[in-house]
Amino acid sequence: MPKMKDESLEKLMDGLIERGRSGRNASVLLKVLLWNLTIAMSYFIKRAADLLLSFIMLLLLSPFFLLCAVIIKLGSQGPIIFKQIRVGKDGRHFEFYKFRSMRPDAESRKKELLEQNESSDGVIFKIQRDPRVTGFGRFMRKFSIDELPQLFNVMIGDMSLVGPRPPLPQEVAEYTLDERKRLHIKPGLTCIWQVSGRSDIPFKQQVELDKEYIHSRSLWKDLVILLKTIPAVITGKGAY
Repeated sequence: MPKMKDESLEKLMDGLIERGRSGRNASVLLKVLLWNLTIAMSYFIKRAADLLLSFIMLLLLSPFFLLCAVIIKLGSQGPIIFKQIRVGKDGRHFEFYKFRSMRPDAESRKKELLEQNESSDGVIFKIQRDPRVTGFGRFMRKFSIDELPQLFNVMIGDMSLVGPRPPLPQEVAEYTLDERKRLHIKPGLTCIWQVSGRSDIPFKQQVELDKEYIHSRSLWKDLVILLKTIPAVITGKGAY
């Protein structure tokens, strides 16, 4: 008789333990579901904001776009929009748009200027007084006007308003595994290092700032970066 009581007590204890485990598992599952829902909502809100703001900006800036197009066409031969392949999220290639700020033979002349590269890291190519840039192109670059057509890239989903700037495929080929972490999210029209000094910031520091942004990104942080972009563009500091 005592043995039967012991067995019943053991079954009761096992049942309580199993219920406790089930309760904890359900709690963990609920937390995971809520976390995934929060992330999904964050992505949805960010994409909705990208679509809405890029559409409004394209609408408001359309007369200015037309003016820029006329000046570019009158200033030099060649297309108004410069198209280039860039690397986006997870290494996906996409067509990237800019107002043409250089002469039509700019790409073919790049090899002649490689020795004048002012980027000490050897990954990106930057020259403050690039002879390939047109007069109006220099003005556009100073105030980031040449970047405005990338609002179309934002509209179609290749880019976001805020995120690491999209690199060239040949630049990515030189990346270390650590530097490839910049490709974990969609590239942006503006980013943390562009509001902190733009081209004056060395490549390695750009990478660290991008990684910091990716790790701590939020909708609030995106809003702060967008607001800081306005004075950064107006002053033109670090742009060339």
